[in-house]
Amino acid sequence: MPSPRPNVLMILADQHHAGLMGCAGFAGVHTPQLDAFAAEGMRFTDAYCQNPICTPSRVSILSGQYCQNHGYYGLSGPAPTGLPNLFRHFRAAGYRTAAYGKLHLPESPRNWIADDVDEFGDAYESVDGERGNSEFLNGLAALGLRDKEDSWRNLHSFYGAQLPNDACPSALPYEHTMERWAAQKAMDFAVADATRPFCIQIALQRPHHPLIPQRQFWDLYPADLELPATVDHDPVGRPPHFREMWQRFRQMDWEFAQPGETYRDGARRAWRGTLACITQMDDVVGRVLAFLRERGLDENTIVIYGSDHGAYHGIHGIAEKAPGICSDAVCRVPMIWRVPGVTPAGAVCSGLVENIDMAPTLAKLCGVDGFDSTDGVDLTPLLSGATRTGKPAAVTENPWSKAIRWGRWRYVHYPEAMFDSANHDELYDLAADPDELCNLAADPAHQSVVCEARGRLLDWAALSNRLVNMHPGVALTGKVMGRSTYPLGSDGTAPNHVQPRHRDLPTKNYL
Repeated sequence: MPSPRPNVLMILADQHHAGLMGCAGFAGVHTPQLDAFAAEGMRFTDAYCQNPICTPSRVSILSGQYCQNHGYYGLSGPAPTGLPNLFRHFRAAGYRTAAYGKLHLPESPRNWIADDVDEFGDAYESVDGERGNSEFLNGLAALGLRDKEDSWRNLHSFYGAQLPNDACPSALPYEHTMERWAAQKAMDFAVADATRPFCIQIALQRPHHPLIPQRQFWDLYPADLELPATVDHDPVGRPPHFREMWQRFRQMDWEFAQPGETYRDGARRAWRGTLACITQMDDVVGRVLAFLRERGLDENTIVIYGSDHGAYHGIHGIAEKAPGICSDAVCRVPMIWRVPGVTPAGAVCSGLVENIDMAPTLAKLCGVDGFDSTDGVDLTPLLSGATRTGKPAAVTENPWSKAIRWGRWRYVHYPEAMFDSANHDELYDLAADPDELCNLAADPAHQSVVCEARGRLLDWAALSNRLVNMHPGVALTGKVMGRSTYPLGSDGTAPNHVQPRHRDLPTKNYL
């Protein structure tokens, strides 16, 4: 007898810019499956990630916490065993749990979620290739094949890519790609036991570089396709590191183009590879959704499509993402929900939401307890159409910058230590300048907005800062205003009702 509790399927892309979908208004890319999926559910136009690189963003998604609270800002580090995650709570509630694909989570000495899922299929390995625990890569090796991941270790790889940022059609058969492998594993797991609901994540590797789509998707796009309108935009008024990054790509310092090519040749080839990778990923999404329909699971399965972060994809003349830069192209991500009986078909919500809202919302929809230490909010009122008002602000942070979006404005703050005493911050009016071409941070007419932005960031930093127990598993108490105490849970955090501005525990777990 199938369980009445809803199943959960989270499909997470790697580095997908929110605007690069047909349903988002961009006609230059073929995304028929995502477009159809959006027509069945709700698409959020202004969803933001919490960090512009993979691992910290993914930790935020699964924990529901900002980086300043979970402590991850880089691509590696010890697994935070005391940090709650989506799979742990769902498994405790009786769900079957599984995760497949490029999970890219903290992995020392063991992957953070490995003990919280019934099936663990991490197809991503460290660039040194020494771990050797990837079922996917080992399976390819047994077939005498290699995947795009080999390009990190061997620039002259099986499929023909010569450079890390190269773009070309892959020689790997489509059925042996990581996305197809992860999707098949997920589909097999979904139908393995009908007596209990499932919670599955499929982590797709594309459209992250290297841009190596299969030939059938590469051929959908002409070699002379039109480049993004801002590919040649001169970043005058941008911070020094942004201009330096732009210049490096112009000078091909990152080998953006192959020998004998011009900058525009390389940019056009990379743009073609990007769009083809998105279409290939779209095809995999469609295969999984079709499987749910064929097996009668679609009416009882919550499906989310999202991404860990975005990328430039040639916008502003930069090939992908760039460390420390929090542009809207990198911070704003696709987010589409289909919740049977809740989301109206074809709905579009322009309210601000964040990736950290996924976990607490899923918990609410599925009746799963445990997310009382989340920084995210329950999006159910938005998903049902009961309200159109999103969060007052959305924040993306890393060690070099913090960005906040509210209303029509987006502000990026860089600490003085990164440059000098000069003001290198960024302010954009997205209503008038959606491509962020005109930095208003130094404009005298906008100093009141800059002051408001800084105040909002300070409020966010203070009010979202969470007490963290340095000794997970040991129940401690934290003083609040010196008058009373509140327990810190064994997960190492204080409950939400303890107002962050009143917390005075002097230690934080930044790992």
